[in-house]
Amino acid sequence: MFDVTKKSMQWGEETLTLETGKIARQADGTVIATLGETSVMANVTFAKEQKPGQDFFPLTVHYQEKYYSAGKVPGGFFKREARPTEKETLTARLIDRPIRPLFVDGFKNEVLVMCTVLSHDLVNDPDIVAMIAASAALTISGAPFMGPIAGARVGFVDGEYVLNPTVDDMQDLRLNPEQRLDLVVAGTKDAVMMVESEAYELSEAEMLGAVTFAHEQIQPVIDLIIGLAEEAAKEPFAFEAPDYSDLYAAVAAAGEEQMRAAFAITDKQERTAAVAAAREAIKEALTEEQLEDSNLGSAMKKLEAGILRGDVVKGGKRIDGRSTTDVRAIEAETSLLPRTHGSALFTRGETQALAVTTLGTGDDEQFIDALHGNFKSNFLLHYNFPPYSVGEVGRVGSPGRREIGHGKLAWRALQAVLPAPTDFPYTIRVVSEITESNGSSSMASVCGGSLSMMDAGVPLKAPVAGVAMGLILEDDGSYAVLTDILGDEDHLGDMDFKVAGTENGITSLQMDIKVAGITPQIMETALAQAKDGRMHILGEMGKALSETSEFSVHAPRIETMNIPTDKIREVIGSGGKVIREIVETSGAKVDINDDGVIKIASPDGESIKKAYDMIYSIVAEPEEGQIYTGKVVKIVDFGAFVNFFGKRDGLVHVSQIENRRLNHPSDVLKEGQEVKVKLLGFDDRGKVRLSMKVVDQETGEEVVPEKKEKKEESAD
Repeated sequence: MFDVTKKSMQWGEETLTLETGKIARQADGTVIATLGETSVMANVTFAKEQKPGQDFFPLTVHYQEKYYSAGKVPGGFFKREARPTEKETLTARLIDRPIRPLFVDGFKNEVLVMCTVLSHDLVNDPDIVAMIAASAALTISGAPFMGPIAGARVGFVDGEYVLNPTVDDMQDLRLNPEQRLDLVVAGTKDAVMMVESEAYELSEAEMLGAVTFAHEQIQPVIDLIIGLAEEAAKEPFAFEAPDYSDLYAAVAAAGEEQMRAAFAITDKQERTAAVAAAREAIKEALTEEQLEDSNLGSAMKKLEAGILRGDVVKGGKRIDGRSTTDVRAIEAETSLLPRTHGSALFTRGETQALAVTTLGTGDDEQFIDALHGNFKSNFLLHYNFPPYSVGEVGRVGSPGRREIGHGKLAWRALQAVLPAPTDFPYTIRVVSEITESNGSSSMASVCGGSLSMMDAGVPLKAPVAGVAMGLILEDDGSYAVLTDILGDEDHLGDMDFKVAGTENGITSLQMDIKVAGITPQIMETALAQAKDGRMHILGEMGKALSETSEFSVHAPRIETMNIPTDKIREVIGSGGKVIREIVETSGAKVDINDDGVIKIASPDGESIKKAYDMIYSIVAEPEEGQIYTGKVVKIVDFGAFVNFFGKRDGLVHVSQIENRRLNHPSDVLKEGQEVKVKLLGFDDRGKVRLSMKVVDQETGEEVVPEKKEKKEESAD
């Protein structure tokens, strides 16, 4: 019944297996990839005809994590997988980005790639496995895909690169100083197609070495996919790229001069309007048959790209008049908003980000329910891209893949410089509102986010800046690397290469290629040029932080204290009674974790002190020789019991009340009276012994015994 093809190899510490022919046989291509005990099924289907009038390539990639793969039941009321999580969205983008450029030019049939996590061993991250499975499924599907690709994850420990580190190794990198890198690279046999990373101030050479290492490690995986395809691939789909050379000639003849003049305008909105007018003029000059040609959009884009790209490579001049290495004019300002904890406005040319930082308590941490376990995050970064930022009218809804992807890139860039939670026990939320956009709004979010956190008083290790690089690569091999690209240069260029970091090194690198990959030489040039641009931007940002930022009066104050874990139960109390009393009495928020770390938060310092003292009185042990203020709780014939340390009582013997003989303790004491006592020690049975007579009840200072004073006088 089944015609199964299976290929395996040893890859790093695990066995990688590709299998097809048993499951989902009606899809155009299905491959189950297994690394260790993590298995992902990739299914590929594609339309055999192009939709009429379709002028773009409709590729859709879905990645789904099934909770059963890790032996878990989904949370929530409905107990089933719902909308994609952030991890699923980011992984779908991770797969989409390297495969999209590898479809044959002109192919505009609808393609659907679905990756489903079937088994997760909690060791090998399924995102890399899904990428390999998707590539293999496309390769055997018969679709006009110029792959295969493969992907790998790289870590960096003690100067050594590590292939496919475990899920635990990549968890909370900023709390693991030994692990300095989480890098994902995808590429073909000859070139790198995509890079995504979170780094901890790596040098350009170290980062380039990691990319090179990953590309070397994926070569046997590509060979494995080719071996599978040689036995299991379907017949190639009959497709020939359309020849629209005559249409392009007509388009160029009708509007090249006007289009060239439009691209010479430096102002974005004026240029956009002029380009739109040039397009309309071209359409007016075309015949009805030419207007109905589905390749008209491609011909228009080819004309625009030729004008923009040719001027840059040949003359070194860009559409806004800059050279290839110039960064647009920068304005940075902090403390814009009076009631927020921290704010900054970062403007670079016609790209602008309003970044706002809010400091919260432990209650504000984000709870993440993932396949490999539940955990909390105390750093959140949210990116919003409203239609008005590009002068358009559009629908506003929940965050899309673009917003999630750009926000995560900025999050990766900034998290490397955050203080340790033990040093700064706040939940930090940064929101980047993109108010203008013309290229690299994610890097503006990095710059603005860094400034707003510093404005809020967050003790970052160093400011972080980011810059987007572009590439124009011509057929003859000539190229130009562009610093701080515009939206048009991103749209019509061959590379989007984003680098963020501090003065000391790179904290995040993301690269997407629209051609069949770039060489190490081009990447090295781009990294060096990006470093120059980053240093320039950091200098401009420094002007906005010439004065030391004060902690916002509106932000909560948080103090931490550590208690023995065996005392946690006493602080919480039966049914939470004690902790509720502390919160109600002090007015502060109190958060206790399983390690005995307690966070006390309130805008009022007195509330924090009151809560701290109440907790301290429960968990601390009284010290012999110390003087305490207590309250008489019971009077007996032989003395008085005094509550002096939390709920701890001790006996003041009648002989220790005053320096004279008393008939009964009630002669000088009454219940509820406040007294000052010294802890003399503990008797043989562990009972507390207290004394009042050695303490001045007015000042609380210890009294020197009279006998001692007389001895000193006689000695004189």
